[in-house]
Amino acid sequence: MIDFAMLHKVYLTLAVLLSLSYNPYSSFQRADANAQDSSKVITLSFVGDLMCHMPQYKSAMVSADSFDFAPVFENVIGEFKKSDCLFGNLETVFAGADKNYSGYPLFNSPDDYVKSLRTVGFDFLFTSNNHCIDRGEYGILRTIQQINKCGIKSTGTFSSQRDKDSIRIINIKGINAALLGYTKDLNGNASPKNKMYLVNIIDTAQIRIDIAKARTYSPDLVIVYMHIGEEDQRTENKHQREAVSAVVNAGADIIICSHPHVLQPVEYFKTNNTKLDSGIVAYSLGNFFSNQQWRYSDAGVILDLQIEKNLSSGKLKLKNVNAVPTWVFKGIVKNKMRYYILPSSMYGDTTLTYLGNSQKAKMKEAYYDSKKVLQSRGKIFINGEL
Repeated sequence: MIDFAMLHKVYLTLAVLLSLSYNPYSSFQRADANAQDSSKVITLSFVGDLMCHMPQYKSAMVSADSFDFAPVFENVIGEFKKSDCLFGNLETVFAGADKNYSGYPLFNSPDDYVKSLRTVGFDFLFTSNNHCIDRGEYGILRTIQQINKCGIKSTGTFSSQRDKDSIRIINIKGINAALLGYTKDLNGNASPKNKMYLVNIIDTAQIRIDIAKARTYSPDLVIVYMHIGEEDQRTENKHQREAVSAVVNAGADIIICSHPHVLQPVEYFKTNNTKLDSGIVAYSLGNFFSNQQWRYSDAGVILDLQIEKNLSSGKLKLKNVNAVPTWVFKGIVKNKMRYYILPSSMYGDTTLTYLGNSQKAKMKEAYYDSKKVLQSRGKIFINGEL
């Protein structure tokens, strides 16, 4: 007779032994355990004002109504390629050739400018600044159209109330960032009263509402851009500090500012109940591409923020902050006026044969001016070194 009780015990023993030698979930469990310690790292890069004065677009002219600005950036493209997302402040508009191109005080630049920005690597543009309404509502709307056409994302100016109410959230290698942009003023101009949605004006109460709304989408980061400050001043003023403080309290992680056209300090802050361990504010990133050639205004920076996300906890860490100081060359090269953005640390580079001794001296001066202000309030690497 078959002893079914004994057979059942043998079956259970074999089942246990088989489960130890093969468990279809064991590999998943091991991978999940490893995932608790895994992380991902991204680099966000920010530059300051992207201006387009008349001499700038004239120097980029290839033929009638054809322009190429890409060579301006050829010496910094290598830095751009290290970034996972490149941001800039677009301080001009694209109202079209029929509205006549112009520089200061009412800008209107060739469409090829924004095309070149995309070509060299820009991913996102902040459009809220004191020149965004230089060509009225039409200029704002056409500028948004041209930016979108090139595949660049933007915020700060909007085509409708619905567009304004839509929070910009971008995914950068699995890390989501919400983007908000505002400006202090419009050079005495204003949006039509029935179209106040066209431009975000700095109103800290409204910014608090906007950040709260952005947080409902559970982004990893909230990045706020503000066009604010006093031109040519190398330290922030009381108004800037008050606005930044309000935005920090509202829950921003990263605050990037422009308008002074010169570099101002970068400093860290304690975030207010967000995923990021330490926030950072740049009070002014200065001019990145401009015709302004006096001391301090000819200098800018590529500010690289390395963010690490713990995939288990969802927490983020500001892992590293690196600055690449830049300087704008303006001069005659092969019988034509040219502009080149150069890392200012290259002041001793003998391959830049178009640089005269006086220009090398200005470039060196700009490098040390920039380094001093950028490192004045905390640990920031300059070209990878302290």
